[in-house]
Amino acid sequence: MIYREAGQFKSSYSADQAIFPIIQDRVIVVVAIIAAFVVPTVMADEYWLQAVLIPFLIYSLAALGLNLLTGYAGQLSLGTGGFMAVGGYSAFKLTTSFPGLNIIVVFLLAGLIAAGVGLLFGIPSLRIKGFYLAVATLAAQFFLIWLFNKVPWFTNYASSGTITAPPRSMLGVMITGPTASAEARYVTVLAMVAIFALIAKNLVRGRVGRSWMAIRDRDIAAEIIGVRPMRTKLLAFGISSFYCGLAGAEYVFLYLGSAETLAFDINLSFLVLFMVIIGGLGSVLGSFLGAAFIVLVPIFLTNVPHLVGLALPVALMKQIELMVFGGLIIFFLIVEPHGLARLWQITKEKLRLWPFPH
Repeated sequence: MIYREAGQFKSSYSADQAIFPIIQDRVIVVVAIIAAFVVPTVMADEYWLQAVLIPFLIYSLAALGLNLLTGYAGQLSLGTGGFMAVGGYSAFKLTTSFPGLNIIVVFLLAGLIAAGVGLLFGIPSLRIKGFYLAVATLAAQFFLIWLFNKVPWFTNYASSGTITAPPRSMLGVMITGPTASAEARYVTVLAMVAIFALIAKNLVRGRVGRSWMAIRDRDIAAEIIGVRPMRTKLLAFGISSFYCGLAGAEYVFLYLGSAETLAFDINLSFLVLFMVIIGGLGSVLGSFLGAAFIVLVPIFLTNVPHLVGLALPVALMKQIELMVFGGLIIFFLIVEPHGLARLWQITKEKLRLWPFPH
């Protein structure tokens, strides 16, 4: 009886179409956001912040970008790792070329550069779709990684071919570099992810999101009713690449500290795609659920054998992890194609009807 909208009357259309129309939802979300900022910084140790929470948030942002393109606009992409590399290398060049530039501005500019690259590689989507578009974006992945490997200008002619995040502070607090605390980096990532998740949620609920879903469901019918395919598809590629580029910049500066092109290889693209499939295509919440699943399952699989007294080789554990991921992807595609987000939605619907039969 505590999760019910009975008695909550809407007096305007905007109130009825709010993101969280039920008061209980709004309270839970506000409390969860406040707790996310306060509790981990006070209680979590450096391992949980650095190895679990920060990568979870960065992967969520990348999965959100891919979900906008694949889940909402229906354009299959396997170039996520390449677009994240564009963001990471762009942020490195900007910080080293313009030392006085604010680090948040650097992240946003890196996202814009990635958006421009995404627009360029999104042009084939005007003529091809499905498997052929996936192959085209896969070519973009390999081309971008090859470019960053072969052109030493992107690494400032470093002999090792590695880019390292220089120390940068904001409001007197160091948030990048070896001296930056895990708490400062976590709060920075969380703030940016929360802001851009809210932007994405409002975006998919507006005219742009409806155009994406129209192209995804019936592209010919959408064009007949006035949706312009070229503008809609390129906008999806641009915005998606912006999110992935922003995630790539944070991936280097706020998580790894230093990276080479191997950190953005095809495995990263598949990893983000798995997050979207498991979490739920066409769902902002699904991007977070999928990222949480992908980050937590390896930790679970690593610790469970030790708890039961089994000492398995690391290589075997990695193979078991891949088998579990593959099996779960097949499971969700067959049993629940909409992923964890749909299961959460079903749970909320049952909770709203409880204790009555349904």
